[in-house]
Amino acid sequence: MTVRLSMWLHAVSVRRGNKWVLHDITLRLNAGERWALVGDNGSGKTQLLKLLAAHVWPTPTGREKRIYRIGRRELDLIEAKSRIAYIGGELQDKYTRYGWDLAVQDLIATGLHRTDLLLRPATAAERRRVDATLRACGLSRLAARNFASLSYGQKRLALLARALIQAPDWLLLDEFYNGLDVRYRRRIDRLLDAARAAGTAWIVVTHRAGDVPRGTRGIIELHQGRLRSMKVLRPAQLARLTLEARERVRRQPQWSTKRLPAKTGAAGKRRVPEQPLLLRLTRADLYVDYRPVLRDVSWELRRGQHWAVFGANGAGKTSFLKLLYGDLSPALGGRIERSGFPKGTPIAAWKRRVGYVSPELQADYAVDVTVLDLVASGRHSSIGLAEAPTAQDRKVATRWLRFFQLLSVAGRRPRELSYGQLRRALIARALAAEARILLLDEPLTGLDPRQRATVKRLLERLMQRHVTVIIAVHHAEDLPRGKWHGLRLHRRRARLADCYSAN
Repeated sequence: MTVRLSMWLHAVSVRRGNKWVLHDITLRLNAGERWALVGDNGSGKTQLLKLLAAHVWPTPTGREKRIYRIGRRELDLIEAKSRIAYIGGELQDKYTRYGWDLAVQDLIATGLHRTDLLLRPATAAERRRVDATLRACGLSRLAARNFASLSYGQKRLALLARALIQAPDWLLLDEFYNGLDVRYRRRIDRLLDAARAAGTAWIVVTHRAGDVPRGTRGIIELHQGRLRSMKVLRPAQLARLTLEARERVRRQPQWSTKRLPAKTGAAGKRRVPEQPLLLRLTRADLYVDYRPVLRDVSWELRRGQHWAVFGANGAGKTSFLKLLYGDLSPALGGRIERSGFPKGTPIAAWKRRVGYVSPELQADYAVDVTVLDLVASGRHSSIGLAEAPTAQDRKVATRWLRFFQLLSVAGRRPRELSYGQLRRALIARALAAEARILLLDEPLTGLDPRQRATVKRLLERLMQRHVTVIIAVHHAEDLPRGKWHGLRLHRRRARLADCYSAN
């Protein structure tokens, strides 16, 4: 029988700047245990995972202990670290931030050496292990694709494959189901079932009960950096979690769809002539890194309309929003028209009228600015600020930081925030521009239930004030209340869906 890793923290604290993000944490994690880690945004969940994974050092207090054991044998930090695999949004963002654009097969091979980059070609035996892992994870057809060209969900699955090839004793998964469609969730469920059967332990950070993997046996709760509770779940509670996980499948938008008209009447009978046109796509093909993403899209947006964009991981939702925003352009032969912005107008003029939030934007925001300047930069549609913010910039940014309860971190850097705090700051950045159009790519990802409700109520008020909202979602419950037009992306095509009223 394989003897696996146990972990023990005693009186451990972590300070970032002048704030204690973890304070006096004591917990024992035995081999083979499986826990869900919960708590509000900013409660220290990600920092605790990184502390356990030996990516973060405890702040010296004279009392702290961090101990790893195999049976009764104590391990040094290097050996213990080799038995732990950590996956979170920050890791996925790091590949984007540093431009580590490995082929998927090479990315997985780095897991064998536990390095960020492939420092030498894989041996024949290592290639066989990589191929077996690709098949097990359903990634064989993506083996030669570069990591940067993958969809958000495909990247998440590739990073899980990289972790599993290490055969770790512990998987530390930070909001792992975020941004995944039903098909990818089922695939990951199967992989985690196999890992559990092999004796792998895990800690999974989540804000949704339905995102707790099958086989999880207990809950650890943090509150304001302190351990509030640690309890093993009763059978009835486990059954409820299993039911929640099954209900995930039923929470996707279920709209009937029809082919978009080939010409500019993309809204068909929905067109409301009295409402001004804001944007129109005509016979647009979209390529990303020379790969076709969307074909022959004709669609229009009118004032007062709100659109939900949905589709499987890899269907092109993020690319579609980037096309509307102006980060991508249609291929030759297609056309995009923006009302009030004639051909030749600098795209920056359009972007100043549009608020944009996406996981990729969160990955890009590693610039050395304060959170206050991050929010102020939304008024200029820039990553960072070329000049010091004006008094009005600061006034508007402060107002939105106060709304999102982020004033206390206004002077910190983006990478010093939790994932959920940074997502709220990026939403504040989009709103600081006082834009009339909001393009939101999974905006509620990483937010705790209270913050999700706050953002949904805010969007509902903005919709009532005639701000146009286009939102890409996987969870139907993430749609604010109101009447939505649906656009489904599938097999590089866009199809209209029947109108949908979110309650």
